[in-house]
Amino acid sequence: MKVVIASGKGGTGKTTIATNLAFLMARDGLSVAYLDCDVEEPNGHLFLQPVITWEGPIEKPVPVIDSQRCHHCGRCSEVCRFGAIVSLPQATIVFSELCHACGGCQLACPKQAISEGRRRIGTLRLGHAGTIRFVSGILQVGEAMSPPAIRAVKAAMDESEVALLDAPPGTGCPVVETLREADMVLLVTEPTPFGWHDLQLAVRLVKMLKLPAAIIVNRVRQAGRDNLWCQRLRSLDFPIWAEIMDKRAVAEAYSRGKIVAQCELQFAEQLKPVVDKLKALIDERACGCER
Repeated sequence: MKVVIASGKGGTGKTTIATNLAFLMARDGLSVAYLDCDVEEPNGHLFLQPVITWEGPIEKPVPVIDSQRCHHCGRCSEVCRFGAIVSLPQATIVFSELCHACGGCQLACPKQAISEGRRRIGTLRLGHAGTIRFVSGILQVGEAMSPPAIRAVKAAMDESEVALLDAPPGTGCPVVETLREADMVLLVTEPTPFGWHDLQLAVRLVKMLKLPAAIIVNRVRQAGRDNLWCQRLRSLDFPIWAEIMDKRAVAEAYSRGKIVAQCELQFAEQLKPVVDKLKALIDERACGCER
């Protein structure tokens, strides 16, 4: 089961929730994989502190021009919607950092002058934190597009009972790539005006992709379902699975790179309903497969 932990904005505690869910579910005996899909700023390793057992390049296909065959007709440049190929009278130039690896230029070339090369865009890291399977991607500095690196992270997913995908913040292409083929989405928000605004954007995206979702409210100062904030959340048609209270001890544990659920029992108890609901969904899927 693929569960994406996402948020409309950065700083809501998304990675804190994702890493602690991984810890709690693994402690309950489930086989868990944690995938850090925030390839531009991965930080899940700071909390899980995994042992890295393998590291290798992340590559994407890019066009390579055969200057002997190319007649500079411009067909490749016409089909490329991203300006990755420019055809001049005496040369055809490839801007590989703009290439989306669609292969259209190869299909369009009448002289078969374009072949597929490989370009390194980042690093893939595999390891484990106790029984938790750990996968992380790191995009190289200067790279313009992170979706190819996110696809590489997802391709390294194993057959664990649950895979927790820590998504990048926002609602752009990297988030859409992370959400692709997800079974469940947990939207982490905070009770602030910015949190409410960006949560609405994330909810709109999830609904557009027709994915099931639930909301986790982090840093709550006053618990209760009857306040104005919760009334707003109910208008979004997604259930609220947890409210995490705002405590100094939680912030201190986080700032030291600790798994908060190990230090604060109340934090673990507040996340327990989320763990229970995910376990129930996993059981339902298992029964469905057996039938």
